[in-house]
Amino acid sequence: MNTEDTGTFFEDPDAALREMARNPAAYAHYLADFHRVVLDMQAKLEILQRETRVHCRGTRVEGDKMGQAFLRSFPVEKSLNDVIKNLRSVTAGLEKSAHKRHAHDEKVKEVKGQRKEKAQLKERKNNPPLQVAPEKPVEPGVRESNMGYGGPTSIYNLDRRESA
Repeated sequence: MNTEDTGTFFEDPDAALREMARNPAAYAHYLADFHRVVLDMQAKLEILQRETRVHCRGTRVEGDKMGQAFLRSFPVEKSLNDVIKNLRSVTAGLEKSAHKRHAHDEKVKEVKGQRKEKAQLKERKNNPPLQVAPEKPVEPGVRESNMGYGGPTSIYNLDRRESA
């Protein structure tokens, strides 16, 4: 194997992660793998925490007063508690990130539809469709009740007018 020859595998080590970032299902699956690992670590550290507490609090030195073993074990317990607390926030962050990634794709789909709908509304506003007035069939010999300003008027037909 020649060390000078760099194959396609080593050209871009981030290519697989780039593909996962593009696909929300792959992204969620990848984060789920991390989530499982972190939950497993958290479970094992909780067992270690319990056993450490029992051991450290049970370790007494001759001449100890009440509570001195507890005070000596407190820094060890606190450091392990902090690690477990951080692991819990990591698991919550992984779950939240997967949900946010899925919500992002849903939002992108919605934006496409909203923009298309908005463009159609704008097009209708700028170019409204022509509406033809409905035609009423006129029967001979029947006068229309509302003649309006377009009909014939005379000075003898002023009963419907307000002023002359």
